[in-house]
Amino acid sequence: MDYDAAPFLSDIAFGEATGAAHWVQSSDGHRIRIGHWPHENARGTVLIFPGRTEFIEKYDLCATALARRGFAAMAIDWRGQGLSDRLLDNPLMGHVDHFPDYQKDIDAMLRLARRLEMPRPFFLLAHSMGGAIGLRATMEGLPVQAAAFSAPMWGIKLASHIRPLAWTLSHIMPRIGQGHRLPPGTRIEHHVLTDGFEGNLLTRDPEQFEMMRKQLEAHPDLALGGPSFVWLREALRETRHLMGRPSPDLPCVAFLGTGERIVEATAVQQRMARWPRGTLELVEDGEHEVLMESDAVAGPLFDQMAALFLRGGHG
Repeated sequence: MDYDAAPFLSDIAFGEATGAAHWVQSSDGHRIRIGHWPHENARGTVLIFPGRTEFIEKYDLCATALARRGFAAMAIDWRGQGLSDRLLDNPLMGHVDHFPDYQKDIDAMLRLARRLEMPRPFFLLAHSMGGAIGLRATMEGLPVQAAAFSAPMWGIKLASHIRPLAWTLSHIMPRIGQGHRLPPGTRIEHHVLTDGFEGNLLTRDPEQFEMMRKQLEAHPDLALGGPSFVWLREALRETRHLMGRPSPDLPCVAFLGTGERIVEATAVQQRMARWPRGTLELVEDGEHEVLMESDAVAGPLFDQMAALFLRGGHG
């Protein structure tokens, strides 16, 4: 597979690791941007699957935390976000035609990992939407020795009276040619740019929140707003599909903040209760992005993750 150098936005990469990025092409013809952070004498490579609206440089601090613990890392801009190909005329609209299409992006990532000779073994770190993508991937043979999930989107938090409406509209609107529109209650603007720190759903650390804001202000082309009706339909279908499948026999830890308000916490708790070699770690007062908190909060989580990876990488 051919690959070319892609922009790595070092001005908004606030960690200490040295990163680079490449363009690769998915099997269905989309240009995907993939970042990597080499590490000398690495104990393995952590494949980072970001959440919806996210991008490679947002994980530069995570790559630094992993490097301090001896790991190289890779991260991906999923189709429809970051600097990868956007899928609708309005680039701010979050969209995917079919949720399993993200698996094609993973295939491209793995081909690049082999071409770059990223050190083995491979491990998985998946956040939010990336947690749903990563769960399917591990069920279908992703070659990782252990997995860590941060607030995985194994269910979407919707009020009980809203859920039937969400199912109905997400199926009806595409049929009448309106699948590209925003569902009620969502906005085309990125919430980090429009909302202040107080009451945000992501982090309790003001420095981390300010970093997220600065990244989007410096590079507005990275921004992504609300999802399309098609994305919502596909996400609801995917989470229901995954719910009916058994967890893989893979060492795993899932981190979940007790203040989680974006993904459905019950779905994570139920999944981890029956994961054969899985542990659920509740983060007291944590919001959606528990790995993007202060060092006092996130540091021990990276320590736990690294310990799991080292155990998993040695059988």
